[in-house]
Amino acid sequence: MNERYSRQILFRPIGGEGQRNLSEAVVTIIGCGALGSAIAETLVRAGVGELHLVDRDYVELSNLQRQQLFTEQDAAEMLPKVMAAEKRLKAIREDVRLFTYLDNLDAELVQELAGKSTLLMDATDNFETRLLINDAALKAGIPWIYGACVGSTGVVFPFVPGKSACFRCLLPSLPAINQTCDTAGIISPAVQVTAALQCAEAMKWLSGRRDQMRRKVHLFDLWENTQMDVGISRIRNQDCSTCGEHPTFPALTASRRTAYAALCGRDVVQVLPDPNRPITLDDAEKMGRLMAENVKRTPYFVEFYAFKHRMILFKNGRLLIHGIGSIAKGQKLYHQLFG
Repeated sequence: MNERYSRQILFRPIGGEGQRNLSEAVVTIIGCGALGSAIAETLVRAGVGELHLVDRDYVELSNLQRQQLFTEQDAAEMLPKVMAAEKRLKAIREDVRLFTYLDNLDAELVQELAGKSTLLMDATDNFETRLLINDAALKAGIPWIYGACVGSTGVVFPFVPGKSACFRCLLPSLPAINQTCDTAGIISPAVQVTAALQCAEAMKWLSGRRDQMRRKVHLFDLWENTQMDVGISRIRNQDCSTCGEHPTFPALTASRRTAYAALCGRDVVQVLPDPNRPITLDDAEKMGRLMAENVKRTPYFVEFYAFKHRMILFKNGRLLIHGIGSIAKGQKLYHQLFG
């Protein structure tokens, strides 16, 4: 190993063998916002060989307080987060093998990524996506590192197949932390601590020191100066459809038809169109110019306004409707525009 990792190699639990293991690892990070950008930078600097970054969004000014890979220029250009992250990460370490996906995570994509990864890193903000990650990871027989933070609090746990209850078993115990930074705010230190703890668990697994991984869910509150560890082995459900005796992995059987979702706390409805009826950037640009003059086109999306709502249509046909928190209203508006 070169001089770059000399101080990490001096850390005996990693050493030269552990560093070689890191260089051969393949990690997928789901989400490239606050947690995702911190995790990606840490793992790139640690020497992880290959990273896959998945995110569906673009950089906004409100992200900069806690999302460390991004700049004001990225926000001004509304650069997709995975593209802005790629630019910064390549500047940090040119030899990292980096793959980006500007897309909504679905069953097909998560299974493809799980099939080529050593582990999955959770940097999302909703239970539905985590259930996808949970099912894909356990089906592939690889671990995933759960992390969530809001306000001054955070929670971290490594889900290792066969070693504990899975996320689906744990879900009934978690409704209290289903807030997001868009609804309850967040301070950057909570992000940094959560991401650091997740990366520590990842590095234990990737370097081969798997016996040192956490066996209890870790929760902390930086503002109240509290922390606790909670065992979850007893809540494992033998009939669980993900980790039970007869798993069916239900999150991976979702329909591919047109789907609507209200994004957490953002007053935004996302539309995933039927793949048999794709909407192109040209379609969106024409529609925007019919409705209003202020149309912006980039290589990644078209921004336009219709019926007083801001729209972002991405290259793959995925549409974000801003200023509309109701799925029913989003569905009606989508059909008004595109039939």
